Amino acid sequence: MPQTGASSFSGDRQEGARHDPVSDLIGEPGEESRFGSRGGEAAEAGSRERGPSGGAANGKKRRVRRRVKGAAADKQSYPNKKQKPANDSRQVDGQSPSRHRRAPAAGTAPGPAYAALDLGTNNCRLLVAVPRRHGHFRVVDSFSRIVRLGEGIGSSGRLGEAAMDRALAALKICAAKLGSRRIHRYRLIATEACRKAANGAQFLERVKRDTGMNLEIVDRETEARLAAEGCGTLVDRKCDAAMLFDIGGGSTELILIDRRDPARRRLSDQVRAWTSLPVGVITLAERHGGRVVTRPLFETMVEEVRQQLRQFADESPLGEVWGSGRVHLLGTSGTVTTLAGVHLELPRYDRRKVDGIWLAANQIDRVTDQLLAMKFEERARNPCIGSDRADLVLAGCAILQAIRDNWPSPWLRVADRGLREGLLMQMMHEDRVWRSPRRGRKSRRAGGRRAARDNDRAAAGETTH
Repeated sequence: MPQTGASSFSGDRQEGARHDPVSDLIGEPGEESRFGSRGGEAAEAGSRERGPSGGAANGKKRRVRRRVKGAAADKQSYPNKKQKPANDSRQVDGQSPSRHRRAPAAGTAPGPAYAALDLGTNNCRLLVAVPRRHGHFRVVDSFSRIVRLGEGIGSSGRLGEAAMDRALAALKICAAKLGSRRIHRYRLIATEACRKAANGAQFLERVKRDTGMNLEIVDRETEARLAAEGCGTLVDRKCDAAMLFDIGGGSTELILIDRRDPARRRLSDQVRAWTSLPVGVITLAERHGGRVVTRPLFETMVEEVRQQLRQFADESPLGEVWGSGRVHLLGTSGTVTTLAGVHLELPRYDRRKVDGIWLAANQIDRVTDQLLAMKFEERARNPCIGSDRADLVLAGCAILQAIRDNWPSPWLRVADRGLREGLLMQMMHEDRVWRSPRRGRKSRRAGGRRAARDNDRAAAGETTH
């Protein structure tokens, strides 16, 4: 059963935790996130492209366009002209790209705090947020660190001592952050590394003893659906189908979204198929090597993943749509966010410029070729890769290429969000923190609006009913 409940953590708050500038899904305390379908903040001049739906890159223009009804909104083709990335700040730690607002002024009462922790094969990530307006939450604390918990698991089948020590050090920081706040509800999960390792459960017992945190190991289906919950709002509203994927350290989750039935409004109702591959950037890089990757070695990695995907691709219920419909890929992982950062030539990784951006197929090919031409040291010096990812990024590119081979699409949308956002949204929905206002209040407001409209019409000489 999921571990949820009131916080019981203790320990001094630890400040100054090491921050990796290229770690994905880092949030900024005090920023407000919204789960909407808008994309990341407008990128540099060299990457101002329009996406499949021809959406505007500027947030104001986008809001104005949403007010237009009828034929004017339907004139855009799919895919259309090249699109700028939508103008939305990257949500804290991976949420749907949304506007970020300043924290409320001192003295305002914050809502109940929710926390989500994701201990993966490569990263340890924490997000603490309070609900705001409907579908929004404001991040009050976050943490992300590369720990490589799954290092060596492919050959030994066990978590290594050094890897467990790194993960435990990061988890102690998370426990201190949680212990310094009143947490209304939380959920703490572990994924592929602890699922696969023979000593995974034993390690989590150690974590409980040393930190007071009780992590649950989630199955692959839960992980896939949480990824969809966390970033599925970036699926283009005008598409017929989308392939959502999450390239992790030890596994890769894929979810086929079918949007052809207008009656199915919730994303969970649009999931037609899912699968989880027991291969991620760490396992693939350890098997083939990640420091020196030649073109033939890269193709070998691609073919290995392609073979694992083949059965799922052949059985896909959306095969007929993918070949002729309006479709796109949606990726959430360090691999796709890194590709976007390198494409934008960012001097430092900036999630606000990456989350929600659209990458065309030729742009992905160009960045992949660029990375293959680099030596390990050159990749390590790139500010959007860094030394912690330099030996993993090409393994991630190989997995991405295999996905693209099976589901060709001219567009890939990048999401810097994932499981933690899915956990937070799930808990907030279950607690009904965004309940509709009482009918009486709503009716009074609606009546006031109708009266105002009637007055306007009367002033213009129109007849009111």
